[in-house]
Amino acid sequence: MASDPHAQADPADSAIDSVSVLSEDSRRRMFAFIRRARRAVTRDEAAASVGISRKLAAFHLDKLVDAGLLRASYETPGGTRKVGRQPKVYEPTDAQITVNIPDRRHELLADLLLDAVLTEQADENAAQAALRAAQRRGRQMGEAARKETRPGRLGPERGLTVCERLLDRYGYEPVRETPTRLRLRNCPFHPLAAKAPDLVCGMNQAFLSGYLDGLEVNGVRAALAPEPGECCVRLGSGDSESADDTPQDR
Repeated sequence: MASDPHAQADPADSAIDSVSVLSEDSRRRMFAFIRRARRAVTRDEAAASVGISRKLAAFHLDKLVDAGLLRASYETPGGTRKVGRQPKVYEPTDAQITVNIPDRRHELLADLLLDAVLTEQADENAAQAALRAAQRRGRQMGEAARKETRPGRLGPERGLTVCERLLDRYGYEPVRETPTRLRLRNCPFHPLAAKAPDLVCGMNQAFLSGYLDGLEVNGVRAALAPEPGECCVRLGSGDSESADDTPQDR
């Protein structure tokens, strides 16, 4: 499958790139100094904070800007107007760096649980509300993906190909075992899933089922099929493993 030139950068790749930028000692110390300053910092101030030249500091600061960790602008620190060109100053962005290998998506699980608490209905218990919230979120994401990509009719084989994009982005590490079956090698919700498997695995299945529904993938279901060290859900055709899409589905 050809790569999508309009695809967004993978968050995990961006995080790893940011960490690699911070691996240099002077760069990391300047970044920490600027974060603690809580104001715009000049190159001279950044250089002095680690004891290097202004020119070398400028090189490191530009690397941090390129990585999205700092933003640069031209202004006078403290608001005092001076004659001549205003110095280039640096401030931290709102970027947060989280690197997990294998990938973890605890923030998604927490968001789903919060949504369940806030929308729990009178005839539901907490677990039922969590499953409903997970299924609804998955459906919304599937509908959004379908609206964006306009894939047409999706049978099992092509539908799973489309699903792989989301699954890979969210750290499931999908592996195509057959044309109509995907095994998910990583659980994004581990180790929380091990603490409450009935709840977390049920939410995971509901989330992926909702995504399939929203994307309108025909002939594929998200089934619980736990394996040690892997995701508890498998995506596959309800028919035999050898079943393929009909020619018009491909």
